[in-house]
Amino acid sequence: MSLSRAAKAVAVALAVTIHVGNNAFAHGDVTPQPIDASELKQLGQDWLSENPYRGDPKAIAIGASGYNQNCARCHGLEVISGGMAPDLRYLEMGKVGDEWFIERIRHGKKNSEGTTIMPAFESTFSQEAMWAIRAFLESKHEE
Repeated sequence: MSLSRAAKAVAVALAVTIHVGNNAFAHGDVTPQPIDASELKQLGQDWLSENPYRGDPKAIAIGASGYNQNCARCHGLEVISGGMAPDLRYLEMGKVGDEWFIERIRHGKKNSEGTTIMPAFESTFSQEAMWAIRAFLESKHEE
């Protein structure tokens, strides 16, 4: 028993739609995912220049979750970049690395042509969530 021309066309169209649809969503939902940092000490309105959660296990766990949901698609799983974005395992430790990190995550980065290569997250993530991600990054640090 053979399919009619119309049935074959529908089958092909459905197969193409499924294939294209799966590829279009291969990176998942790229909308920033919320990070619940309510269990951490709240930091207030003024932005800090140094990570208050350095070495805090709760902050590291929250930061790991936030990183994996929002940062890993560009910076790599377990903070091992595949080359799309900087490998954050090598970000300088301490205050100097903190200053670079908080500036970049708050304000993002554009390339020389003005194209956004990293979005700004200041209006998306709380200061607590950002510093929790930084605490996680430092837990993965390599020389």
